Amino acid sequence: MTRPAAIPTDEHTLYAALELSKNSWLLAIQFPGRDNPSLHPVKGGDAEGLVAKLDAACERLAKIAGQVPRVTLCYEAGYDGFWLARLLEQRGIDCFVMEPASLQVNRRARRVKTDRIDVEALLHTLIAWCRGERHVCSMVIIPSAEEEDLRRSHRGRDRLVRERTAHINRIKGLLFGQGIRGINVKRHYKTLTPADLVTGDGRPLPERLSREIAREIERLALVQEQIIETERERDQALNSCEATERKRHDLLRLKGIGPAFAAIFARELYYRRFANRRQVASYIGLAPSPYDSGEGRRSQGISKAGNGLVRYTMIQAAWLWLKHQPQSALSQWFHRRTQGHTGRMRRVMIVALARKLAIALWRYLELGLIPQGAILSAR
Repeated sequence: MTRPAAIPTDEHTLYAALELSKNSWLLAIQFPGRDNPSLHPVKGGDAEGLVAKLDAACERLAKIAGQVPRVTLCYEAGYDGFWLARLLEQRGIDCFVMEPASLQVNRRARRVKTDRIDVEALLHTLIAWCRGERHVCSMVIIPSAEEEDLRRSHRGRDRLVRERTAHINRIKGLLFGQGIRGINVKRHYKTLTPADLVTGDGRPLPERLSREIAREIERLALVQEQIIETERERDQALNSCEATERKRHDLLRLKGIGPAFAAIFARELYYRRFANRRQVASYIGLAPSPYDSGEGRRSQGISKAGNGLVRYTMIQAAWLWLKHQPQSALSQWFHRRTQGHTGRMRRVMIVALARKLAIALWRYLELGLIPQGAILSAR
């Protein structure tokens, strides 16, 4: 039986991978010249215990190599977020966070899956990525604590808006079931009194139904107050993120981009550096996904990878761009391509316009190139 060859690694670098779960972590460390990595269980959340095991491995390798090795560790992005990566960076450990969806997996229906197999796969992927094989996975950009905190307001507002819509629809449904129509609940919920309403057959609302609607109105009022509070927080800038906030203010200068869109774009997308326009489109999932294998050649549409919130918002911004920037080159391009076509073609082409808009805004923020024909607002 032939033994597998040792994984070629840098003799002055200690590679490690971490498989995270709620109650336990599994650490895999690859020593130079060894065939298999050493595995070490760590209690879930015990960062000090993790650092202690890495320090012990460094001391062991330093006695052999004669110098302290460099430690490079990786783990998958998940519920633990980025706090661990920031802590390890503070301890002098190079930490990478992998995008789970970018990792190649066995496509068998009944594949063996254990923490040991997963952590070894992560470790081998990290070593290949450090060798320059960038196609094996995608690494997540680790934001600072301030940049991550900036996102809380617009993300929280998005959840609150969905909750507000649910309350409004619930109230409308309850009233509609009693033959009461034509009430603008969103606008008049403060003055809406269930006891004063009359059903379609001329009766007052039943007592329990009236109390249920009153409770829904109270929750709706609370959600509306929280939306106003989060919007106030969203528009406050942090001094430690001046570059990101400068981009947000630059986006507000463009007519058709309001505070909500500017906050999402600046803090979710344009806070990071892109080398070219393809990286911009790929990050928000608006890159093409061709299928070209053998004689089969077709387009599978956009990849829909990356940041879904930015992709959804960018498509919304594209519709508003047509309304508020009708003389821009982007709007003219859209109207030429959709002239004489049905609504379905317009919905398809709006995705292409969103991609072009994302790239145009990136060039505007990085190079100062105002989109051709765009109008600046009077803010």
